[in-house]
Amino acid sequence: MKHYQEMQHAFELFLEDGEANELHASEIAYLIRKLFKKEPEEFLKTLDKIPKDILGDVLLELPEGAKDAAIEYLSSHDLAEAIDELESDDATDLVQDIEDVDEAKSVEVFEKLDEDDQEDIDKLRRYDEDQAGAWMQTELFDAVMDETIQSSIDRLRKLKSEGELENIHQVFIINDHHRLIATLPLEDLIIYDFSKTYRDILETKEFRSIEATEDIEVVAKMFEQFDLAVLPVLDWQGKLVGRITSDDIYDVIEERATEQIYNLAGVDDDAEQEDNLVGVFKKRSLWLFVNLITAILASFVISMFDDTLAAFIPLAILMPIVASMGGNAGTQSLTVMVRRLALGEIDNVNARHAVNKEIVVSIFNGLLFALLMAIITYLWFSNAILGVVIGAAMIINLFIAGSFGAGIPLILKRLNIDPAVGSTVILTTATDVFGFLSFLGLAKLFLI
Repeated sequence: MKHYQEMQHAFELFLEDGEANELHASEIAYLIRKLFKKEPEEFLKTLDKIPKDILGDVLLELPEGAKDAAIEYLSSHDLAEAIDELESDDATDLVQDIEDVDEAKSVEVFEKLDEDDQEDIDKLRRYDEDQAGAWMQTELFDAVMDETIQSSIDRLRKLKSEGELENIHQVFIINDHHRLIATLPLEDLIIYDFSKTYRDILETKEFRSIEATEDIEVVAKMFEQFDLAVLPVLDWQGKLVGRITSDDIYDVIEERATEQIYNLAGVDDDAEQEDNLVGVFKKRSLWLFVNLITAILASFVISMFDDTLAAFIPLAILMPIVASMGGNAGTQSLTVMVRRLALGEIDNVNARHAVNKEIVVSIFNGLLFALLMAIITYLWFSNAILGVVIGAAMIINLFIAGSFGAGIPLILKRLNIDPAVGSTVILTTATDVFGFLSFLGLAKLFLI
């Protein structure tokens, strides 16, 4: 992306003459979304100046609120023109966005598309959003075994000049029944005699592919593991139906990472991306209410030892340290486990080892900081027994923290619940309750 001042200057020129040649769709979206918040009417007027060949890309780059306003403002004709310029996967996404805003307008827009676009969109919408087929593009560059390289290159040149294909990395070799039998990187074609057929040059028919109904997470892992730029998508009969490119996978990874971070914080990722303050308030307040209940539970545990606290004031001073150390240690284990589960690094075979590792690390940390806090407490309050009590409580709570931090995500995963959802609330409850219980219980036993 250009430097902001350069981008702003190019945008001002764009507003004057409507030429967006120097600006990428993402750059235009970045600039006009600021208008949406400051000058909504100017934002809508600017939409009319965006060339139709990039309007669809700009709309897809806008945040939800701005995109919804744009969809409401633009005519069905303008939206249909914008969709016509998009690749099939992006066209499907925009049609779905229009349907979410205005179902009647979505029908009008869809009817204005040509039959081929309608067929492609219908095909992609049959798949669930987590399936590979929902993320694929149906635009392909394929060739049959007995076609010459020269012939296929001429065909590719024509398709590119007509704007029918973008971001092409490979030629997919198919048979007469449209089944995929080989793939060949375009960069390798230049080393062959163009007069030869693909049958003449193919030395191996090995290739990686994915079935359209496969989970998109599996696809993302394949891209990461094998450094792929594109992956062919097949139906259950092995017929070539589409391709998934790396830019689609970047979106998948970003969405999953964002969702995971929000879930760990107890907020809803969909709500946070909207400008609806009421919706954000409701989603956040729900988890805060759950947290309030767990905090009351921890306070109830403290109330069980009110006589102990009244008799020995230093306990009230030291008590937050035990809970805080347990909470932070547990969060470390929890974050590591959730992330490793998301990356597919933990399965039924090594789950026990992963949990044991977190527990052992927590115990080592417990021993280290137990000794440190025992010394600090003795120097602070001149009470050796109090130092031993807080040291023992520290070991117990960090053990609890490691156990719960490692175990909660695995239990949620086994229950088919996102391991990030609610984990922090459960963990905080465990470390607070057991931390206070162990510290105050040991204090009552040995100090009072």
